[in-house]
Parts: sequence; C-alpha cells; structure tokens
Amino acid sequence: MVTRGKGSKWDSEWFTYEDRVSGATVHQLTDYKGHSSHFYFTNPCWYDKGRKMLFSSDRENRTNLFSIDLEGTDKRYPGEITQITDVDPEKASVGGIFVNPVRDQAIFQQGRTLMAIDLETLEERSLYTRPEGFVGGGTNVTADGDYVCTSLRTDLSDRIHTDLGHGYVGFREVWEARPPCKIVKVALDGSGAEVVYEEDYWLGHINTSPKIPNILTFCHEGPWGLVENRIWGLNIETSQAWQIRPNTPDEAIGHEYWMQDGKHIGYHGRTPDGPVYGAIRYDNTDQVEAPFTYGSTHFHSLTLDLIVGDGSRHDPYLLLWRFQDGQFEGPKVLAWHRGSFHVQRVHVHPCFSPDGKHVVYTADPQGYGQVFMVEVPDFDALPDRGSVS
Repeated sequence: MVTRGKGSKWDSEWFTYEDRVSGATVHQLTDYKGHSSHFYFTNPCWYDKGRKMLFSSDRENRTNLFSIDLEGTDKRYPGEITQITDVDPEKASVGGIFVNPVRDQAIFQQGRTLMAIDLETLEERSLYTRPEGFVGGGTNVTADGDYVCTSLRTDLSDRIHTDLGHGYVGFREVWEARPPCKIVKVALDGSGAEVVYEEDYWLGHINTSPKIPNILTFCHEGPWGLVENRIWGLNIETSQAWQIRPNTPDEAIGHEYWMQDGKHIGYHGRTPDGPVYGAIRYDNTDQVEAPFTYGSTHFHSLTLDLIVGDGSRHDPYLLLWRFQDGQFEGPKVLAWHRGSFHVQRVHVHPCFSPDGKHVVYTADPQGYGQVFMVEVPDFDALPDRGSVS
C-alpha cells in the first residue's frame, strides 16, 4: 500500500442523488472505507470564502485532516480532496478542529499539543502544550482571529473509567466528581497562554462569539436535568462569568450555539410545560422561547427562523422547523439520513452552510461514516414528518 502524505491529492468521491423521501438534492462528498466526518456543529468547517470545506477522515490506518474543493476548476467535477495533515498514528490523532474566522488557518489538537496550520502553505506550528494531569477539551477561535480558547479538565482516568466518544461511558461519574477545570486563551501570534477562568466543575463546550472577540460561552457539563445551570457566558478579558438563560431545577436546557449575528444563542430543552426551543442574547435580554413539537438529538440554525434537527437512531431523518408568528411550524423532512448514532464519530450533527443554502451532516447508511451536503429547498415544498412512515 502506498501511503500518501501532506498535500496529497485524492480524486473526487462526490456523487449526487435525489433523496427518496423529500426529493431534495443530496451530495455525498466522501466515499472511503473508513470513517469521514465533518466538524461538531458549533465548529465551522468552511474556508476560502466558502469554496472549500475541512473534514477529518480515517484513511490508510490513520486519522488526518482533509479539505474538499466544493466548486472545482471545472464546475461539472467538484470534490477533489487534499490531505492537510500527516499525523503519526503511533503518537497522536487529530481532534478539536476549528477554522480561524479571519484567515485560512485551522487549529487542531495533536495529542497534548495545540497546533495551527496554514491552509494554503500547509505550514504547521505548535501553539501550546497542555500540562500533565489534564485532559483537553474543544477549541474555538475568537472573532478577531487573535486567540484560540480551550478547556482543561483534571484527568480522573486513574479512578474513573471513561470512554466519552463511544457511549458516554463515565459521563455521570465525571460530573459527580467535580473535577478542577480551567479555560485557557492561547495567543495565535505565539506570545503565550493565559488561564482566564477556573472552577471545580466540569467545564465544556467552549464556544466563542463569531462577532464579539472577548465573549464566549461555556457549559457546566453533565446530565442536563442535574446541572444547576447549563449555559454560561465569559468575558475573557475580565474573567467575569454569568449564567445565560438561567434554568430552574425542574428544567433541562442545553445544546447551546451561537447564531450568525454573534449576539444571540440558540438552545433547546425541556420545561415542566413540555419541550421548548429558544434564543437569547448573551446578556440575557431579547429572549424568545416557544413550545417545540417533535424532537431531535442535535439542532442548528443561523437565526431562529429555520431550525434543522437530526432526528434519532429510531427516527433517522433531517428535519426542518420554521418559526413564524411566534410559533414553530413543522417538522418537514429534508432528507432520510439513515444514521446510526452508534458512536460520537458518526453522530449526524447537522449544520447550515454560512449562506443557508445547504445543510452538511455525517451519516453511516452504508456502514462507514461519510460527509453529506443537502440543498435546502422551499420549506412548503417538503413533506410533513407525519406523512412519512
């Protein structure tokens, strides 16, 4: 077997078909006998003004970062794939990937080291190595492109068996242990790192505002119905933290994400009156929340107007809801993804493209996780979920 390396080109694996349930146009972007997946739905993966998209893929017995050309030099044949990293599988794997919002640069974790890579020259440099005794969390880059923010959790593996990527093994036990955690901002100019917040609580889901450089959200990780408050804001300049959309003990709220304006945060959850979906400004003003019928495992939107969800392993459809006149309409079926949700790597995690014309997702209908992109048609042209058996 010939092993390819950084900068290697892979022929297009792209093929297009009509979804048999909705009639929407679906583009399967990868087709390799190994898992490929796009990023977590809070981590944008587009760059080069939306012409290219990053994804991770298990190829040649190792996991690396790849780029796919969404347009191509010949518009009839898009999809050429370029290998971006070349990580030694004996030493580390690629994870926690985020695209810098102001330049064509990706941030990723390679073992204990936080790396930056120029997506044009493929030049890599080390930014930060987390200290011994800590487990790394996700990464996000600030809106001005100056800092990468990440979390550190005390490593409890000597007393708690965990396998969070394959069934959330140890999830509740880690929450109960209240591990000391830190939030760190790392300067992308190489000038160093600073702990901006720490607490004896499991801190996760570090999400920087896409518009406000000094503001991020984090969560108190753990079972939604048991954490005292899920969504928190943080000013990384002052280290001030505050609750966002404070919840009562009989509510479970989560899966928070920044909307495109960089000021509002979307979320969903349960209240004593039933399921809800909502949005709120990071300063706890301008809250909109409404009852939400039918569920999904994950959700995403650019605004509150149109929401995409991924159903579940027992209901494997991409679903759309429209917010109109103070209430949610739908769901409509966008596509039959047939995803298994078996492990974190093949969770569907749908997310809208920046222009709102496509939804990118991962699914494993043929056994291996692959990356798909479905065109979003007119909402009223799609079938109601209730009409699909």
